[in-house]
Amino acid sequence: MEYGLIGLLILALDIWAVISVWGSGATTGAKVAWTIGIIVFPLIGLVVWFLAGPRGNQATAL
Repeated sequence: MEYGLIGLLILALDIWAVISVWGSGATTGAKVAWTIGIIVFPLIGLVVWFLAGPRGNQATAL
């Protein structure tokens, strides 16, 4: 039963990550690459996206 709840939580977080990726200012190629990575590797892709993925529509400071 616990694994089902954990899986559901990971699924919800993956959906949120994909939506965040597509709402970011990254290029289309980067969005597709991040989406594939998150879908193919749900847990690892989520962690890597959280640490290094494209952020939302934030202005970059130079």
